[in-house]
Amino acid sequence: MYNDNPTLTDLNAKSIDLTKQGEVFGEFDQATGDGSKRFYIESYGCQMNFSDSEIVASILGEAGYGPTRDLEAADLILINTCSIREKAEETVRKRLRVFDKVKKRKPGTMVGVLGCMAERLKAKFLEEEKLVDLVVGPDAYRDLPTLVAGAEEGDKGVNVFLSREETYADINPLRLQSNGVTAFISIMRGCDNMCSFCVVPYTRGRERSRNAFSIVAEATDLYERGFREVTLLGQNVDSYKWTHPETEERVNFAQLLAMTAAVHPDLRIRFSTSHPKDITDEVLYTMRDHENICKYIHLPVQSGNSRILDLMNRTYDREWYQAKIDRIYEIMPNCAVSSDVITGFCTETEEEHQDTLRMIAYARYSMSYMFYYSERPGTPAARKFTDDVPLPVKKRRLQEVIDLQTTISNELNQKDIGKTFKVLIEGESKRSDSDWKGRNSQNKMVIFPKVAGTRTGDYVHVVIHEATSATLLGTQLR
Repeated sequence: MYNDNPTLTDLNAKSIDLTKQGEVFGEFDQATGDGSKRFYIESYGCQMNFSDSEIVASILGEAGYGPTRDLEAADLILINTCSIREKAEETVRKRLRVFDKVKKRKPGTMVGVLGCMAERLKAKFLEEEKLVDLVVGPDAYRDLPTLVAGAEEGDKGVNVFLSREETYADINPLRLQSNGVTAFISIMRGCDNMCSFCVVPYTRGRERSRNAFSIVAEATDLYERGFREVTLLGQNVDSYKWTHPETEERVNFAQLLAMTAAVHPDLRIRFSTSHPKDITDEVLYTMRDHENICKYIHLPVQSGNSRILDLMNRTYDREWYQAKIDRIYEIMPNCAVSSDVITGFCTETEEEHQDTLRMIAYARYSMSYMFYYSERPGTPAARKFTDDVPLPVKKRRLQEVIDLQTTISNELNQKDIGKTFKVLIEGESKRSDSDWKGRNSQNKMVIFPKVAGTRTGDYVHVVIHEATSATLLGTQLR
């Protein structure tokens, strides 16, 4: 059952929230389906995958399927997958074996694999291991009702076609009602960057940006329904570019940020993820000039060494990245920056690893997603380079990165003691129902005792009196 579903405790990939791995859709803030059939969906990986699950839920709702958290009650079981690391694939296989047992107990139940693993492993899942009835890539979700209908007749449903046009701009995603306050808005799909270690361009296709006005309309709808924070999502949001087909008006990411911020002053705007080569001064000034655009940037460095960065095809060197960090802090001294870090990439030496540690110390990241290099089949790195750094060395270097980042995070949070932050209440603290939890503009989690009259979705001011490396503790000002 779902309660036994493992969390991927060591899957620290891009923009992954470890608390959400394996999260199941169930109760929505909108009616779905006619109740005659039920679907169950688990999601793994980055925020884009969770956003995609909301799109899938909407499509299935239109086809008459309602959501359930009860695996045994489902007519259709789906798992939305991530291919960033080998561990993710191992977890998906384990879950598919659990689903297979459900199928045997309840004949007629269908199982499908969605997302990034679909293209590469479709033959194994369908023909060799015979664990699934459907394999659907991230650009083929509109085809789900047809594929499901075919599977009900005994066909194997496969669509892993990667589109150059699909953005799902016209689909109103069904929101998993985790708090009713924060939501994701997908603004673009795919990636053109071709980092040598990354599978995303091969699993999600090339970049294409969504109609800017549909994004603003979705943000407006969310605000009117009580949501108070949206995160604009893309593999590389700073390369967003959309041209109006009739007027030829062009909208870049900075302009989209301003348009979304204008929906309402009480609607907070976040975004993820940025590529260092594309984030511009215009974006930074737009963030600075709008109070409701959060002062937080996720700016993955991956390595602090120029030679390794070149092997990774990151298109910048150490000095260039440092200059970008300087520019962020120059324009927004109160901005928090987080990062992704890979240890043990092909041929990385000890001194090059030390460069990464020095970069972390220089950039003063508020937090990082940190992991050791895991070769992914089909990537340029897998074809061109030898994965020659021994696993014990990778793990030791990773631990050094984690230890340094934890120290810096703690130092930064200690400096917040005595400060007052505007915090958006997201819900009750996991540890105590007498405390609220919420985030400040810098994306730091703040825990504080409840005050009578406050509720989820309120903005409150909290003075910080204690801090750990991960959390700020404070008291609400009355």
